[in-house]
Amino acid sequence: MLETVRGPRQLIVGEGVAQNIPRVVAESGSRVLIVTDRILLGQPGVAGIVAAVREKVEAVAVFSDATPDVPLTDVALAVSAAAEVDADVILAIGGGTVIDLAKIVGVIRRHGGTPRDFYGESKVPGPTFPLVAVPTTSGTGSELTPVSVLTDPDRALKVGVSSVHIVPDFAIVDPELTYTCPATVTAHSGIDAFCHAVESYTARPRAHAPRDPVEQVFLGRNPVTDHYALRAAERIARSLRRAVRDGGDTDARADMSYGSMLAGLAFSHAGNAAPHALQYPIGAATHTPHGLGVGLLLPYALDAARDAIVDRLAVLAGACGLDVADASDAEAADAFLTWLDGLLADIGIPATLADIGVARADLPRFAEMAGGVTRLIQNHPGPTDTASLTAILEAAWTGDRTRHVRAPG
Repeated sequence: MLETVRGPRQLIVGEGVAQNIPRVVAESGSRVLIVTDRILLGQPGVAGIVAAVREKVEAVAVFSDATPDVPLTDVALAVSAAAEVDADVILAIGGGTVIDLAKIVGVIRRHGGTPRDFYGESKVPGPTFPLVAVPTTSGTGSELTPVSVLTDPDRALKVGVSSVHIVPDFAIVDPELTYTCPATVTAHSGIDAFCHAVESYTARPRAHAPRDPVEQVFLGRNPVTDHYALRAAERIARSLRRAVRDGGDTDARADMSYGSMLAGLAFSHAGNAAPHALQYPIGAATHTPHGLGVGLLLPYALDAARDAIVDRLAVLAGACGLDVADASDAEAADAFLTWLDGLLADIGIPATLADIGVARADLPRFAEMAGGVTRLIQNHPGPTDTASLTAILEAAWTGDRTRHVRAPG
């Protein structure tokens, strides 16, 4: 037995818990950098939180220029904003971009240097400034994770800073803050969370030495991550369509917040796999949303690894509410993959890479680049050589899902 569990100092989940933000921030520091974006800052709920924080602390700087995918220029600007008030605590209110930006700002503020000094796993030398993370979408799970994903103009794919020291100190997850999330963002962030759950549950298990839980961030699946992943899949499967169709469906929004949180706990330890690794170069090349890309790629990656995970796909079918009690594992796996195709279509995820402008000639290059994202690709349960990854992309480009349909038995 060799396991580890990482998470915030306190995780607070539920409708109305956002009212605790000013107190939690004030108890963590007196000079605050608030990281958000301009659209959110214009919403009454977020504006009210900012005003309430101002009343509780000595000084506040607001960086509201966060842009998608955390470009390094945003990092530099946000670090400067923190320096202007000598910030000793950071409050992030937003989606994954905002929270990932706040994480790396805390690293630079505490340890100096540039983001490039911390790319990879376990390069952050120690704790950073206190971070209170408040998600306004149900998808990335960044409020719980040890990862900050950035965009470096000198690299052709996204890069990650992964360290136990960047897990937020407090995560405050209030579904009420997601009610105004647009349908497209709900779909893309929601399927990202579902990918987190499924990739964690199907991740390759790995043997570990006693030093590994300290020296590595992603460790492969284990019984603890299985629990979080299945409960996340259950919640998201029953509510993602509803949340996309009707943003005012409070029960669906609650399920999505809770499911995203559970999925974040799962992949914080197990790690993501091929869909995320393959999306890095594709997203950089096509400038398409992260959740759209990983959702599109998920069924193809699962199908390619089907023989190794057929039993787990069968369990996922049951968790997602499919009637597979009398089915064989193979039949249940097929049912899950067919159901997944329907879910993706219903929430507007394109069916093929060709649909989002990927050139077929680029597929081998993208596969080779994805193969270099070791912290993710090592979790894929199927073959991970360049030829095998290219085959996944070829299937995703042509839309060849015929292998999902097999004879019973």
